[in-house]
Amino acid sequence: MNKGLIALAFGGLAIGMTEFTMMGILQDIAKDQQIEITQAAHFIALYALGVVVGAPILTIFTGKIAPKKVLLLLMLLFIVFNGLFAIAPDYNTLAISRFMSGLPHGAFFGVGSVVAAQLVQKGKEAQAIAFMFTGMTIANLAGVPLGTYIGHHYSWRITYGIIAALGLITIASIYFWLPNMNNKTNGDLRQQLSYFKQAKAWIIVAVISIGTGGLFSWITYISPMVTKVGGLQEDRVPYIMVLVGLGMFIGNILGGKLADTISPTKAAIACFTTMALTLVTVYFTAHITSLAYVMAFVTGLVAFTIGSPLQMMLITSAKGSENIAAAAGQASFNIGNTLGAYLGGIPITLGYAYNSPVLVGVGMAGIGAMLATVYLKRFLLR
Repeated sequence: MNKGLIALAFGGLAIGMTEFTMMGILQDIAKDQQIEITQAAHFIALYALGVVVGAPILTIFTGKIAPKKVLLLLMLLFIVFNGLFAIAPDYNTLAISRFMSGLPHGAFFGVGSVVAAQLVQKGKEAQAIAFMFTGMTIANLAGVPLGTYIGHHYSWRITYGIIAALGLITIASIYFWLPNMNNKTNGDLRQQLSYFKQAKAWIIVAVISIGTGGLFSWITYISPMVTKVGGLQEDRVPYIMVLVGLGMFIGNILGGKLADTISPTKAAIACFTTMALTLVTVYFTAHITSLAYVMAFVTGLVAFTIGSPLQMMLITSAKGSENIAAAAGQASFNIGNTLGAYLGGIPITLGYAYNSPVLVGVGMAGIGAMLATVYLKRFLLR
């Protein structure tokens, strides 16, 4: 087992906790701050906006620094901003610190993806990236349910204090386990940004930004969906999140193997198509209490097969600009997060049930599959 990959996975665990725990404790924060659930969901969008802003900026300005030092710096920022979120006294300061805590996310996974691919032999790159994202899936499997439980029974602030502490563990593991590596990407700013002069770059960005909204339109509102539509008690939500996390853990591994086997782009098309079909099923079965558990697992599995194929699509399309391309991928994931949370909330504000956001997700995942097909035909099959 490559200890460098384990160190990167610890980072994925910490970042996965800060991003996805918010979905499980959304109602607790809304109650604590005396705001509506849809207003509390702004913390999800603000984090995602922080990722979108921070990913390219931090990647560009650290482009000439050795990857290990960059990753250590990013985790230090992670600790500071999540610690501030845990103690912020009011809505405005919570909003600012939540935005700031998203800044290092995209750059960490962008640089980390490139490093992970370099740590393994050729033909195993997607699986190495999937291993790094395993930390995020473990967060959903164990960390998020635990954080949700603590948020429900004690305080959501304790949860985010623990998350900040996970950053310290990540710093230690990177410092001791990740080897010193030279920057293999071009540090020249103009050369890095030239990647975005190509049409293929923007098609991939669109694939990720729209397609992954299918996941976030579902998971953002999963807690009120399973309680208000599915009829589960609130104390059952942590179990739902465990099943989501288990599905994501397995789906992440399958996605890496699929991308290395049939190609990243074909894997992305298959994954988005399956995601759309799964979300249709979620919509029509949301009122069946017993199926809430089954569909939480299945949807989590399907949704998280997509990460490694999309990241590999970016890296393989950006020779010499891998870091900025991979970071742009993370920014795009969080545009999908923002769009999924925002567009998914519109049917709720119009008075529709809490399972209505998944229909928005069906459309977004379907568009992702179509755009990936366009990319395949235009740039890979000619």
